Amino acid sequence: MSLILGIETSCDETSAAVVRDGYQVLSNSVASQIAKHAVHGGVVPELAAREHLVALNPVLSDALNDAGVTMRDIDAVAVTNGPGLMPALLVGLNFAKGLAASHKLPLIGINHFIAHIYAAFLDDGAGRLEAPNSYPILALVVSGGHTSLLLIDDQGRARLIGYTIDDAAGEALDKAAKLLGLGYPGGPVMDKIATLGDARHFNFPRPLTGSAGKAVPDEHKFNFSFSGVKTSLLYHVARLSDNGHLEGPLLNDTVASYQEAVVDVLCRKTIAAAKEFRAASIVVCGGVACNSRLRTLIAEAIPKNTMLYLAQRKYCTDNAAMVAGLAWHFLKNNAVSDLGIDAFARLPMITQVPFVRIS
Repeated sequence: MSLILGIETSCDETSAAVVRDGYQVLSNSVASQIAKHAVHGGVVPELAAREHLVALNPVLSDALNDAGVTMRDIDAVAVTNGPGLMPALLVGLNFAKGLAASHKLPLIGINHFIAHIYAAFLDDGAGRLEAPNSYPILALVVSGGHTSLLLIDDQGRARLIGYTIDDAAGEALDKAAKLLGLGYPGGPVMDKIATLGDARHFNFPRPLTGSAGKAVPDEHKFNFSFSGVKTSLLYHVARLSDNGHLEGPLLNDTVASYQEAVVDVLCRKTIAAAKEFRAASIVVCGGVACNSRLRTLIAEAIPKNTMLYLAQRKYCTDNAAMVAGLAWHFLKNNAVSDLGIDAFARLPMITQVPFVRIS
C-alpha cells in the first residue's frame, strides 16, 4: 500500500490531497481564490502566488487530518510542476521540495495536463485502465488554459491530434461573461443562465467545423478556434444594446446560444476524431467538463459501442487528488524526480502517459 501526498498550485486553487494506491482518494482539500481575483476580472499571477503562500499550510493540515494520517505515513510527495502560471507553480513546487527533503521522501513532478486526464479514473477507474477494450482512449482536455484532443493507445503512447489555435474554451466562456457583465469566473454563471434561455434563438459561428460553408483545411480538421465566436458576441451585443448591456430574456437567450456554439464545436470535433481514430473510450476532463450542457450533449452524441468517461465534477477543476493519483504510477516504477526539478509554464509535447495498466 502506498500513500501519496499531492500538492497543486498551478493557477488559483491551492490544494493538497492524500491518495492510496493511485485511486482511493482519502482527502482532497482545496482553497479557492475566486473572491480575490474577481475584482480584477481574471487571475493575477503574482496575487495567486501570494495567496498560495498563505493557504498551503492550512490545506496540508486539512488534507492530512481528513485522511487520518500524518507525514510519517506518507510514502512520496507529488507536485504539479507545469504547465501553469510560473509564480504560482514555483510556490507549490518549493513547498513540496521542502516537505520531501525534510521528511526524506521521494519527490514526483507531475504534468498538470496529464493529471486532468487521469482525474477521470479516480475512485473507481482501475478496472477501466486495465481493460484492453478501453483503448484507444481519446481525451478531450478542456479548461481555461487548454482545449486539446489526446489519443492514447494500449501501450501508453500518446499523440496530440487537436488543439486550440487561439483561445481555450474556458477562456471563451470567461471572456463572454465579462463582456456581458456577469462576473468572474464566467463558466459556472454562463452554465446557470443558459438553462433559462433558448439556445436556438441566435446562431453564433462554429469555427473550423465547415458550418459556414467553407471547407476546413486538413491541418485544422481536429483543431479548435474560439476567437471568432467571441468577436461575434461583441458585435451581437453592440447591435442589440445602445449601452452594451443585455438583460432579461434577451440576455438568457444570448448566453444559451453562445454557450451552445462553444459546446457544439467541442462535441463535433471530439466525436469526429473518435470515429476517425476508432476510439474505444472518450474521456472528458478539465474545468469546462463541469459544464452541464457539454456533459449532456456529448453523452447524446457518443458513438455506439464507445465508452464515455466524464471526470467527476469535484475532480474537473484544479485539485491535488489527480496529482497524487497519477504520481503512484511513477512511484511504482521508481520514476521519481530530483530535488532540482524545475517548473515549466507551457505544455511540452506529450508522447507517453504513465497510467496505462494492461494486464
